[in-house]
Amino acid sequence: MSHDRKDPPPQGTPTECVESESTRKARKSHESENLDDALEETFPASDPVSPFVPARKPED
Repeated sequence: MSHDRKDPPPQGTPTECVESESTRKARKSHESENLDDALEETFPASDPVSPFVPARKPED
């Protein structure tokens, strides 16, 4: 089962979590990469579709 750092700790474990500097940097880097990927996936959906429809050339 996956554990999220925001999940409460299991019963019987200390509530104070000690995180090493290297673990913290790795976690922050992973979070940043996930946010960048999520942002990239929103494009071009965030750009509205142009409602302009060109008129046909009149026939002579």
